[in-house]
Amino acid sequence: MNSSVQVIAVSTSEVKHQKKINVDKGVLKENFGIIGDVHGDSNTHRQISLLSIESIGKMRDLGLNVNPGDFGENITTKGIDLPSIPVGTRLSVGGDILLEVTQIGKECLEPCAIGREVGKCVMPIEGIFARVIKGGEVKAGDKIEVLKN
Repeated sequence: MNSSVQVIAVSTSEVKHQKKINVDKGVLKENFGIIGDVHGDSNTHRQISLLSIESIGKMRDLGLNVNPGDFGENITTKGIDLPSIPVGTRLSVGGDILLEVTQIGKECLEPCAIGREVGKCVMPIEGIFARVIKGGEVKAGDKIEVLKN
């Protein structure tokens, strides 16, 4: 496993359509999502959202002052090309957590604040969504491994 593939930040929000706030650690609950986040729900395939720091860097290159959580992602990653991971692939996070990729990108019904500001946003193209197969505690620095199907 590549040791540079890791969690950079964990973020939550109690309100939809808002930037998420970085938290020291989060608890992922099986078939629910992250406890304390508005998107946690057992009736959805989009329980957890992930976006890479490299994608955030693309927006910074356009002159935006953006940080992990600003795109609504729960987990910000480093060293992994998230949109290239096929739906159905499983990810091991921190050795205990098991996620299954359920969706690549998303359709935005209306542009988010970032999309309105610069005309585009990376989350709809480069963000991914997953459901929690096995829960546990997640924190910055945790290693991520893409498991072979």
